[in-house]
Amino acid sequence: MPRLPRARAAAGRLQDNPVVGRKRVLLAAPRGYCAGVDRAVVAVEKALERYGAPVYVRKQIVHNIHVVTELEEKGAIFVEEVDEVPEGAHVVFSAHGVSPAVVNAASDRGLHAIDATCPLVTKVHREAVRFARDDFEILLIGHDGHEEVEGTAGEAPEHVTVVNSPEEADTVVVKDPNKVVWLSQTTLSVDETMETVNRLRTRFPELHNPPSDDICYATQNRQVAIKKVAAGADLVIVVGSSNSSNSVRLVEVALEYGAKAAYRVDYAEEIQQEWLDGVETIGVTSGASVPEVLVREVLDAIGDAGYRDVEEVKTAEEDLMFSLPKELRQDAAGKRDERALGGRAAGGGA
Repeated sequence: MPRLPRARAAAGRLQDNPVVGRKRVLLAAPRGYCAGVDRAVVAVEKALERYGAPVYVRKQIVHNIHVVTELEEKGAIFVEEVDEVPEGAHVVFSAHGVSPAVVNAASDRGLHAIDATCPLVTKVHREAVRFARDDFEILLIGHDGHEEVEGTAGEAPEHVTVVNSPEEADTVVVKDPNKVVWLSQTTLSVDETMETVNRLRTRFPELHNPPSDDICYATQNRQVAIKKVAAGADLVIVVGSSNSSNSVRLVEVALEYGAKAAYRVDYAEEIQQEWLDGVETIGVTSGASVPEVLVREVLDAIGDAGYRDVEEVKTAEEDLMFSLPKELRQDAAGKRDERALGGRAAGGGA
């Protein structure tokens, strides 16, 4: 997989140039790690502690280059497919989930699989299985090629059609418009997803809804927070990787809801001096797979440029926690691991 080399910049790289008004930062909360990401990352760390290096991981455990690099340094080996994993080795399935075909391929190779799929993604998988069993056609709103979409579609490939955008909702063809249901990738823009649903419903009035909202609580909460921040921001900086769907959506939402400019960065060193020209208020947030340390580095960097007055804009509290995969709930001696998992340690409103 491609890696992004990091060259740390010297302190004070950004200049403290004058602006007309008062320099300040609006820091969105919630931001950063969600419960599913925390669970997946700790699952890899615990697997390394329990079984020793190397532990193999199919795809990126979460879509963040910093997290992946740190886990590699601890002994994780990331692969594209399970056929790259030595027979009998331990392999972790990423937070985005896998199809039954991948599970079967791992079993055929005698791999010891640890499923770190986010439980909210697993919920969507179960919905797909249930609707397919009832012979519904499933319109899966999401992005072709995204691991989560591939995993969900793989649960019922004969019943699933991926709808990539609101525009595709206008052209998708179904066999029986009276027996259609929509599901969605969990990390999409709430607004765009509902636009797609509304267009689908215009064409298929009998379109069924999933039993509960598929877009995850963390994605929604981060979008709500950045909407509030963006309205008062000249510039929004979103910390997150380019393959993180929810991070990319945060940039789009910020621009849609009033930010004059918005950029995504993996690291503070990527912030450009010209972005700050004439800027009084900077909004800062991070995607759901981003550790808080990267946000703090951004705050330090823009602090060097005079943006030291930080106000947290909190729109929700998050206290959801998920247990580790069953293989990792006890240590080698059989003692239960008491660590509760959530996104709270990352900061950002919980």
